[in-house]
Amino acid sequence: MVMQHVEETVESAGGLRLYYQAWRPPQEPRAVVAIIHGIGEHSGRFRNLVNYLTARGHAVYALDLRGHGRSPGQRGHLLSWSEYREDVRAFLAKVSAREPGRPLFAYGHSMGGLITLDYVLRHPEGLSGTIISGPPFESVGVATPLLVLSARVLSLIWPVFALEVPLEPEALCRDPAVVSHYLKDPLVHRKASARWAVEAIEANVWVKDHAAELRLPLLLLHGEEDRINTAAGSRQFFESVSFPDKKLHLVPGGYHEPHNDPGYEQVLQQVEEFLLSHVPVRAPSWDTRSTA
Repeated sequence: MVMQHVEETVESAGGLRLYYQAWRPPQEPRAVVAIIHGIGEHSGRFRNLVNYLTARGHAVYALDLRGHGRSPGQRGHLLSWSEYREDVRAFLAKVSAREPGRPLFAYGHSMGGLITLDYVLRHPEGLSGTIISGPPFESVGVATPLLVLSARVLSLIWPVFALEVPLEPEALCRDPAVVSHYLKDPLVHRKASARWAVEAIEANVWVKDHAAELRLPLLLLHGEEDRINTAAGSRQFFESVSFPDKKLHLVPGGYHEPHNDPGYEQVLQQVEEFLLSHVPVRAPSWDTRSTA
């Protein structure tokens, strides 16, 4: 099966033209998944997910947020978290226009999980569900008192000041080839501005405080051995969600990127089962053999 691949832009707040790409099966898709990536990465780091889902008849769209990948803006910088909400709003509107009437799911990984939850808590309309992977509710070695104080001071006097993101590349995935590719990827960066850090801290607090207000079906994925964002944070958030249509899948021995870890097929099977359980009318006769 040959998937269709397109690369385009969408206009967001401030007139920024954000890059996104899409992969579609040759037939009409069963469901549509819109990916929001993590800090410092980009839309091209989800090929396992793309290959798996398109082989099973789903369309996948992925955005490069402002300051990331092929989109413009200072790397890892924004003035307000609301800019990310506008990025997601514009992106989902574009996807909906491209795929009218099809079940649409927002998929956020790591920081993208925080961005996605912040958005869907405010604007669940038009979505059939959300999939969140490795969200940063309890990050390791990031929100130390000294770093938080430094970020808050710098955010006021020098908001664009670039801070090094204390991320351990080897903790991303148990596959050394994935880690090596990440380190060599010219579209990856490990910087975030002081203003970004403060906005991320405040968004994190807000999302956790409003977990009980979630009104969308939720699949929450987390590697049990994630050393970047601990699984304990996801467990606590999941318990705070009162909406009954929710599922937590903890990956035994898994690191930060369940979609790239060895054995990712089992994780992606959970994703597709979640999609199909929330698609109103199933399309007929698809070949479900993996080409990933």
